[in-house]
Amino acid sequence: MSHATPIQSPPAWRRAAFWRGQRVWLASAAILTAIALIDPAQAGVSLLFVLAALVKIAPFLLLSVLLAGWAAATGADGLIARAFTGAPATMIAMGALAGALSPFCSCGVIPLIAALLAIGVPLAPVMAFWLASPLMDPSMFVLTAGVLGVEFALAKTLAAIALGAAGGCVVHLAMRMGALTDPLRPGIGDGGCGGARIRAPRPVLWRFWTEPARVRKFRAEAASIALFLARWLTLAFLLESLMLAWIPAETVTAMLGGQGLAPIATAVVVGVPAYLNGYAALPLIGGLIGQGMAPGAGMAFLIAGGVTSIPAAMAVWALVRARVFALYVALSLSGAFAAGLAFQIWSLL
Repeated sequence: MSHATPIQSPPAWRRAAFWRGQRVWLASAAILTAIALIDPAQAGVSLLFVLAALVKIAPFLLLSVLLAGWAAATGADGLIARAFTGAPATMIAMGALAGALSPFCSCGVIPLIAALLAIGVPLAPVMAFWLASPLMDPSMFVLTAGVLGVEFALAKTLAAIALGAAGGCVVHLAMRMGALTDPLRPGIGDGGCGGARIRAPRPVLWRFWTEPARVRKFRAEAASIALFLARWLTLAFLLESLMLAWIPAETVTAMLGGQGLAPIATAVVVGVPAYLNGYAALPLIGGLIGQGMAPGAGMAFLIAGGVTSIPAAMAVWALVRARVFALYVALSLSGAFAAGLAFQIWSLL
């Protein structure tokens, strides 16, 4: 007498991740529907903004999807994960340097971060990269130097590296003390420490297409990463379009004028909700500084707005648990204030 093989239900974390993904799509649809009822013109503008942003970031998305699928199918994910083990200080420093010098915007870095975490790269160097990357890249440096001066551009570059390194060290120490155990959301990476990929490494097969099982692994991993990124980026770009449309630049200007410590603190707070595209913010800050705003306040605004921008913050929220997200925000705001204060003191010397 034959016995039918019982159908095994997916793990609880996989079911939770699935329904969480559906809620993200539903949230985007609900927001767009509400906008269409309140302001039909803005709904069209926001929809075009989201589509244009997704098209612009498509090469990064495709590269990330292919990388994640290839690493999982070949077994190279274990090699990559092991490359980020040992010598935490070196990995954190390299993460901060790579973040500040890489040509990724706050949106373009999201797929790369997702792929790194998905293959088990430790959270500390990833956080260092995460914090530094939205703040500076080669084209941003050139534009910042042209609008605000070489001194300002160099100071912001150093601030990006310092913020990334400090954030990575804080995360590393917190994890060593047991404060950030299991920092990633279910189904993302493997706890941020390389986990099973290091404990039970699989043999690497570069020609993975010769084995049907590995081809299936490639397709499954690529599809999973693609859907994950698509739903969160859609929501992030939709929210960004609304903030750009409904927060007038004049309001930001009025709140950031003046001298002393108060404008720096205000710039940190205002920089979070009043995020403008990093390039678009430069002329605004240049104009404010020309009207007498403290240079330190301008620095604080650019750093706080860049690190906690909607795309960057949404990526962190999607990948890590709430306590890690709270730490990310705290590091961003405290780092922005410290950078603004340091630059203000330097400018007075």
